Parts: sequence; C-alpha cells; structure tokens
Amino acid sequence: MGAGSTSDVVVVGLGPGGEDAATKLAGAGLSVTAVDHGLVGGECPYWGCVPSKMMIRAANLLAEARRVPGMAGRAEVVADWAPVAGRVREATDGWDDRVAVERLEGHGVRFVRGTARLRDPGAVEVDGTVLEARRALLLDSGTGPWAPPVPGLDELAYWTNRQAVEAETLPASLVVLGGGAIGAELAQVFARFGVEVSVVEVADRLLALEEPEAGALLAEVFAEEGIAVHTGTGVAAARRDADDGAVVVELADGTVVRGERLLVATGRRPDLAALGAAAIGVDESARALPTDGHMRVVPGVWAVGDVTGKGAFTHMSMYQAAVAVDDILGRPGTGAEYHAVPRVTFTDPEIGSVGLSEAQARQAGMDVRTGSTQLPVSARGWIHKAGNDGFVKLVEDAGRGVLVGATSAGPCGGEVLSMLTLAVHAEVPVETLAGMIYAYPTFHRAVEDALRDLRSRQQ
Repeated sequence: MGAGSTSDVVVVGLGPGGEDAATKLAGAGLSVTAVDHGLVGGECPYWGCVPSKMMIRAANLLAEARRVPGMAGRAEVVADWAPVAGRVREATDGWDDRVAVERLEGHGVRFVRGTARLRDPGAVEVDGTVLEARRALLLDSGTGPWAPPVPGLDELAYWTNRQAVEAETLPASLVVLGGGAIGAELAQVFARFGVEVSVVEVADRLLALEEPEAGALLAEVFAEEGIAVHTGTGVAAARRDADDGAVVVELADGTVVRGERLLVATGRRPDLAALGAAAIGVDESARALPTDGHMRVVPGVWAVGDVTGKGAFTHMSMYQAAVAVDDILGRPGTGAEYHAVPRVTFTDPEIGSVGLSEAQARQAGMDVRTGSTQLPVSARGWIHKAGNDGFVKLVEDAGRGVLVGATSAGPCGGEVLSMLTLAVHAEVPVETLAGMIYAYPTFHRAVEDALRDLRSRQQ
C-alpha cells in the first residue's frame, strides 16, 4: 500500500456538486483532496444535460422547419447528423477533462485520478493509497446505467446514453428500452434525424413518474412522428439475428421489435458495494445513501448528488452541495427541502413538473383539488398553432389553499415551470396567484386559465 496523505476534506466524485463543493471548501481555506476515476464534471457536461440538449436543439430545428408548410410557405429539410456530432465533440473537448482539472487545481484543490473505496468515516483508499480526512468526507459518487435482467441482454453490445451521445453516425433503426426522460428525449432526437425508432416501456405509459396526462400527450406526439411505442409490457428476451445482425427484442406480450441498434435507458443506480459503504455502516444493497437535512450520512461523512436518491438532476446536486458546504464550515442553514423539486423532460413538447403529482398528493392524505387547461385553446397556443401541444395542470392542497404540485407541458414547458416552482416552494396562496396579472399573449398566461378551472371546483 502506497504512502497516504491527510487533508481537511476528501471529496469522492466530481460531478457538478462534488466539484462545486471542493472548490468552495478550498476557497474557504481548507485543504481539499478530490478523487474521481472518471472525468471531472461528471455525466452532465460530457454525456448528460449539455450534449444531449445540443442534440435536442438540432432535432427541434428540423421539426420547426417541417412545420413551415401551412404556416409560412414551403421548406425542404435535409437532416445531417455530422454538424451535431461535431458540435458535441467540441463541447466535450473530445471527452477530455484537462481544462476542468486545471480549473479545479487552480482553485487550490489537489486532484487524484483513481477509484476510491471507503475505509472508515475518516478515510478512503485509492488504488492502494490511503487518503485521510481530518474534517470531512464528502461523497458525490453518482450512479451508473442499470440494465434489467433480460435473458440475452448481457451478450449484446448495446448503447447506453453515453454511446448514443458519442455517435458519429446514426443507425437506420433503433430500439429504445425505457420510456422515461432519457429514453424519450433520445428517441425523439434520433427519429427526427430519420432513424426508425421503437420505444419499449414496462410501465403502462411513457414518463411513468409524471402525471398520466404527460405520458398520454407524448404518446400522441410520438405516434404523429412515426415513433412506435410499446407500453405495459416487459422484455422476455433479447438476441442478435444471425442472418442480418439486427437486434431482436421479444416482448412479454409476444410482440417482436427489431432494430440495427439497441439503446438501454432503464434507469441509473449507485454502486454502494464498490464504494465500500459498509465501512460507514450503510447497507450496500440500498438504492441510495441516507442523508439528513444537512446532507450528513454519519458523523464526519456527507453526501450529495444522485447517490442520495433525491433526484438525478444537476440542479439537485448543486443545491445539496451548498447545503453540505455550509454544514461542513459550521455556517447556520435551514437544511435541504424537497417539497418543490423542479424537473424537465426536454422532449417536444417539453414536460416540466414540480412537487407532487395528483396521485402522490392523494397518497399523502391531502384534500386534493386539481385544475387544468389545454395549451392550444390559450391565446398564445392558438397563435403558435403548429407544435402547440401542451397543457397546464395544478395540484392544490385544498385544506391549506396552496399548490403542492404542477405540470407545464408545451413549447416552453420548462420555462413556464419557473413561476409554478416559486408558487409551490413559497407556498403562495392560490387566491394570490389567481389575483395576479399575467402578460398577454404568453404561454405562461395559461396558468391563469388552469387557476380559473381550479377555483371553479371550489363551488
């Protein structure tokens, strides 16, 4: 075992939250050692939110061009993946984190490339070298793609989101396992570039974590765009056709789906066993590291990001990092709150949501009242016309008169969500929201229509 070292803080994992926390702790005068076996910055800048949204932007441009007929004349659309792949490669520096490492070290953080394993609440071992933390261990070890135990799947060279983002050429056809946010976004991107796409989802609808209306809307849009959707059925087996090399996916209902490529987007999970979580008293088969409101796992150990199970979002990781940094530095803080977590699926239409769904609110025992409106009947939706699919749905705790959840779907669903997130977070009374002035004609004005529907149900 190599000679070790001691720092005030050891950060394991340099996703957005880990990198931000390491930088801020070093800036506060602490000695910080940060460890990661992957790229500094994590999934988001290299395979997640940044490059995938570049792909989505390009696909949406194609869709908008195809909406010109009947609205503004004629347009000829010729899809070309090459500039998209080039832009992604440029944005990721060819999946090279040299600049990120230099930035981190420029803030006074010592960086160690390697795989960390917990030894106890005050130390980790990195490829045979022990790194001790005098003050804090901060874990941002993230998650990895998870594949279901489908017979034959392990024998296939399938794509995860990483291979999909790195693709320099596109297949003629693609089967996507998983109809959640990642699967839905990538399915639509590739379909708009001419790939024949089929989506398989074991739940009874797309975007199973969202309101049923969201999944139904997206299924309608996918059907219009030629994407085949198979919901409510599992996968019985997967294999490669010996004759033409195609991937063959046999569904539990007897349907057979074929494609040149297979993309598995069935979720992500942490590897607590590889992290050595048992060394700090955590069950290594758990789906997340348990944390309190100040992101403490056990005395001396904090955790942020996907590994905490509070939402696999960059904004969640950054939010938690700020809470953890304050606690490590002994600053007063209110602790983490999760009643108004926003999330956006960047399909077209965008599906933005915050807080509880109607079903979750009812399960919590609330006196639930809902209100909704369809975007096409709003003034801006009518003006927008082509591509105006969407809706606004509000979930109220009628006993308190405040919103506990909301969904905004449409061309600017994620942007309209901002005011709804504020309303849920600050527990603004519904009566106050109904008395506001909403700019005309905007997409967010549809919130006023949903509020009117909500209030009509009070009678």
